[in-house]
Amino acid sequence: MLDKDGIARRIAKEIKDGYYVNLGIGIPTLVANYIPEDTHVVLQSENGLLGMGPFPYEGEEDSDLINAGKQTITMLPGSAVFDSAMSFGMIRAQKVDLTILGAMEVSEYGDIANWKIPGKLVKGMGGAMDLVASAKNIIVAMQQVSKSGDSKLLRNCTLPLTGIRCIRKVVTEMAVFEIDIENGGFQLIERAPGVSVNEIRNATAGRFSAADNVPEMQLGG
Repeated sequence: MLDKDGIARRIAKEIKDGYYVNLGIGIPTLVANYIPEDTHVVLQSENGLLGMGPFPYEGEEDSDLINAGKQTITMLPGSAVFDSAMSFGMIRAQKVDLTILGAMEVSEYGDIANWKIPGKLVKGMGGAMDLVASAKNIIVAMQQVSKSGDSKLLRNCTLPLTGIRCIRKVVTEMAVFEIDIENGGFQLIERAPGVSVNEIRNATAGRFSAADNVPEMQLGG
């Protein structure tokens, strides 16, 4: 099965030349490290930055340069810094081509829960509400199975929702799924190297379908 970097590497293959891309908190932040050098994209951080680069090397961090998850980052030549109003204006106007989010649960209809676990203190939903309501294209990067062995790909989310019928593709440590948000269901389109279709089916609580021959992911370098 894939580790978090493996998930990020697979998602990086979804990024096309010329895209403006928003990276959410968690696994999505790792995607910046795996974008091919010949793919020219602009990464947006919702706290007010266009032109975000990869994580800095140890000892080269600048505490004034952070992403939405408060991790230190780098800026590429030509980057722009602006306030949150401008940042969310871009998001709400659908200027972002691809949004990559983490999630705690996803339902078979494309609902997503990624901001709150009841009983735990959180500061608020943050930018996720705007992203799922406005983004044209959202991919979720997540662990498919919890530490207790329970699936996070469900018939219906049990945690407070961030958005409904908005997720069409999910990449996990086990597989890549497309979601039928009209009729409901996780369609398996790729599996992690060495992981069988039956293993993936058993780790999916929502409705599951797969073709006769599901290819393995090609992760590249």
